[in-house]
Amino acid sequence: MAINKNEFIPAQPHETLTTGEVIHMLRELKGWTQAELALRSGLRVSNISLLERNHIDIGKKRAEALAKAFGIHPAIIMFPEYEALAIANVA
Repeated sequence: MAINKNEFIPAQPHETLTTGEVIHMLRELKGWTQAELALRSGLRVSNISLLERNHIDIGKKRAEALAKAFGIHPAIIMFPEYEALAIANVA
């Protein structure tokens, strides 16, 4: 089966959000504290805080742990500029 490039529309950024802003937004939408997110994800509260303030990089393992806690795909956290619409549907 040949793929026709004309059938695809490139992804367009919807909003400019940082990974930290997305984590904070998702946590707030769920009504969770940083401590509760830490329990649900297996990450340390201090790492949640650092991530939300963009002081450390997310990395694959952290993104997967947070995504599992939120019940979403890791791409929503790692590539927020392309997943803004999905973020709105989390609550």
